[in-house]
Amino acid sequence: MPQAAFDKLRAFAIGSQALGLTLIIALETWLNDAARPWQGVVLAAMLSTALVIALIRLYRRNLARKRWAERVEDDGDG
Repeated sequence: MPQAAFDKLRAFAIGSQALGLTLIIALETWLNDAARPWQGVVLAAMLSTALVIALIRLYRRNLARKRWAERVEDDGDG
C-alpha cells in the first residue's frame, strides 16, 4: 500500500508538539515560578495528544492490513 505524500496526522502531531513547547516556554517567560502547574497541564495535554494520534495511526494501519488481507483472500478464491 503506497504512502500518502502528505500525512495529516504526522503534521498534526508535529504542530501540536511545537505549539506545546512554545506554550511551555511562553508560560515560563510570563509567569516565572507560578508557571509550573500550568506547564504540567500543557505537558499532560501534549502527551495525551500524542497517545491519541498513535492510537489513530495504529487503528488505521490495522484497518488497512485487514482490507489488504481480504483483497488477497478474494483474489485467491477467484
